[in-house]
Amino acid sequence: MKLVERLKTVKVGENMVYSLVWIIVLLIPIMSSQLMSEKIIDINKIIISWGKIAPYFLIFIINNNILAPKLLLRHRYWWYSSLLIVMLLIIFGTIDIIDYRYWQSDIYLRNKASFTDLEWYWNVLLGIFMTGANSMIKLYYLALETDKRMAELERQNIETQMEYLKYQISPHFLMNTLNNIHAMIDFDSEMAKKSVMDLSRMLRYVLYDSTEKSTTLEKEVEFLHNYIELMRIRYIDEVIINITAPSTIECRKVSLPPLLLIVLIENAFKHGISYNHRSFIDIELTIKRDMLCCTVANSQHNTHGTARSGIGMSNLQKRLQLLYGNQYTLKVDKAEEDIYRVTLIIPITK
Repeated sequence: MKLVERLKTVKVGENMVYSLVWIIVLLIPIMSSQLMSEKIIDINKIIISWGKIAPYFLIFIINNNILAPKLLLRHRYWWYSSLLIVMLLIIFGTIDIIDYRYWQSDIYLRNKASFTDLEWYWNVLLGIFMTGANSMIKLYYLALETDKRMAELERQNIETQMEYLKYQISPHFLMNTLNNIHAMIDFDSEMAKKSVMDLSRMLRYVLYDSTEKSTTLEKEVEFLHNYIELMRIRYIDEVIINITAPSTIECRKVSLPPLLLIVLIENAFKHGISYNHRSFIDIELTIKRDMLCCTVANSQHNTHGTARSGIGMSNLQKRLQLLYGNQYTLKVDKAEEDIYRVTLIIPITK
C-alpha cells in the first residue's frame, strides 16, 4: 500500500470516530423519549433538542476544520486558546440573550427543550471540554500519520541503501569476470566464446532478476553454476571445485534476495586459489527447517594470509544487516590451518 493510501486510511479512521460520536449524540433525544416510555415520540421536542445541540456541532466544525489544523497543530497555542474562548463566549452569549428574550416567554419551548438547559458559563466549560476532546483525537491521529510517514521514509531509506549496495556488488563481480575472459582469449578462443555465453546468461540474471526484491534459490544456484563454470575453464585442473545444492523442486520453493551468495564464492576464488599449490573450493547449500545455510570452504595458503577485507564482503554484511537485522549468522571458521570456511545462515520465505 502506498503512503498516500495509508494516510487516507488514517483520515478515514478519524472521521469515523467523529461520525460515530455525533450519531450517538443525535440519538440521545430519541432514546430519552423511548426510555421515558412515551407512547408517541414528540418530533417537535426532538427538533428542539437538536436545535440545542446545533451550537456544539457548529463549534466542533469550526474547531475541527479551522482552529485546530491552522493553529493548534502548527503550535500556535496562544492564538488557538484565545480564539477558542472568544468563539465560545460569542456563540453562547448570543444564545443566552436570545433564550432570555424569546424562548423563556414561550412555555412550550421552555418546557420541551430536553438536551441542555445550562447557564452560559456552563455551556462555555462544556464547549471547552468538547473542543479539548476533539483536539486530543486530532493529535492522536496526527501522531499515527507521523508514525506512518516516518516508517515509510525509513523503508525507502533501507531500500535505497540496499539498492546502492547491490549495484556496488554487480560492477565488482563483472569486472572480475571480464578480466577472466580477457585472460582466456590469448590461449583458447573457443573457451573464450563459451565463457561469453556463460557471461551473457549471468548478465541476464544481473540485469533483470536482480532488480527484484527476491528471487528463487533455483535461479540463484543456476547463476552460481554459470559463474563456477566460467572460473573452472580458467583454472582447468588446478582447482577442485564442488557445489552441492538441494533438489530443483526444493530450490523453487525457497526465496531469497538476489546476488546474496555470489560474494562468498567470489571471495573463495580470490583468496583460496594458488597457482603453485593444488587448491579446492567446496560450496554446500542446505535447507534446515526455515533457514538456508550456505557453507563455502576453500584452501588457505600462507602466501595469501588470512585477510578477507574487500568491497564485496563489506557490502554483504551491510545488506545482511539491512535485510535481516540480527536474524542472520555469518561465521568464519579458521580452526584448520589450511582451510578457510565461511558459513552464512539466513531465514527463508517460501
